[in-house]
Amino acid sequence: MRTHQILCPTDFSDTASHALGYAIEMASLYGVDLRIVHVVSQPYGAHNYGIMIGSNEELEQHLHAYASGKLGQIVREAQLEMPEGLTVYSNIRAGDVLGQLLTEVEEHNIGMLVIASHGHQGLSHLLNPNIAESLVNKAKCPVLVVK
Repeated sequence: MRTHQILCPTDFSDTASHALGYAIEMASLYGVDLRIVHVVSQPYGAHNYGIMIGSNEELEQHLHAYASGKLGQIVREAQLEMPEGLTVYSNIRAGDVLGQLLTEVEEHNIGMLVIASHGHQGLSHLLNPNIAESLVNKAKCPVLVVK
């Protein structure tokens, strides 16, 4: 653990921000760098939910620009909370959220994953894939799920 980064995915929600606090504490405790990742999922298909865009590429550019701005702000704030000598890295990926997070874990030899659980229950749980639960079962590193 002391030679690997801690990965904290974010969807820019309050719950993800709460999990980031835990990730910063764990990185500080172990003296390792922190990696924050956001996955832009594919928001388009047969319909575009009434969003006025010229093309799918234009929508993707807008989503990446928004994510880049938000992630940059989060990284700057997180870096202020990290001990001197430790770095906060960031990455924006696109595609299937679970697959992209598992790839990030493997590509960067992550030592621990800290992820927020949105706590969906009932029908909402069935309609929204539980990424945290899937990562617990599939990641090749310890996973801390924060409520």
